[in-house]
Amino acid sequence: MITLKSNREIEAMNESGSLLASIHVALRDFIKPGVTTWEIDQFVQKKIEEAGGSAPQIGYEGYKYATCTSINDEICHGFPRRKPLKSGDLVKVDFCVDLKGALSDSCWSYIVGESTPELDRLYEVTKKALYLGIQQAQVGNRIGDIGHAIQTYVEKEGFSVVREFIGHGIGPTIHESPSVPHYGEPGKGLRLKEGMVITIEPMVNTGTWKSEMESNGWTAHTLDGGLSCQFEHTLAITKDGPRILTLQKDHAADVLN
Repeated sequence: MITLKSNREIEAMNESGSLLASIHVALRDFIKPGVTTWEIDQFVQKKIEEAGGSAPQIGYEGYKYATCTSINDEICHGFPRRKPLKSGDLVKVDFCVDLKGALSDSCWSYIVGESTPELDRLYEVTKKALYLGIQQAQVGNRIGDIGHAIQTYVEKEGFSVVREFIGHGIGPTIHESPSVPHYGEPGKGLRLKEGMVITIEPMVNTGTWKSEMESNGWTAHTLDGGLSCQFEHTLAITKDGPRILTLQKDHAADVLN
């Protein structure tokens, strides 16, 4: 079932998203060589709770942590762990915020310490793919328009888009209808309506789009061991265009007009 949100509900989700975005901004300085993803998880949970929110991923379908922290070839749903990050690692930090019952969800990728040209290119292509998808989140467009914009750009740049893990509706629970694939055909799929709130969260790989699961039942890796990068925003479909609810304060220039 798709729950259309009122203006009041969207404003509440924007407040939740602003808190979430501020934590991603704080992580820019916190994440460095020697820090563990366990410490990242604790940092995020503390920030959420200090602001009066909660981390709804804890307990969701049995998940135990406030964040998913996925490193290098891990596509998504990596468990926080006590192994220190090293320079050149690519870590994806994905988490949700529940603030007074309003949910938001955003993943951001961080390059630890020194980068490489390969990492920089993967990072920039993945981030641009996110915003190209958001551009298509217009009233009257279809879900396939979002995925087509992402897939065609990513593949033109020589990378691949993960198929098994996709965006979704959000509110009143973390995962709601509709499903939002990051691949597809233009003009196909569900028509977007004012009041929908969805996530767009492309996962982009240097090699094959195919994945394999760890025995923990959560963490997905690239099948060929290549790197995987991800960016995610929560956004509302409005009559004036997509409204990003998790936009980081200094990233307005990244939004494609």
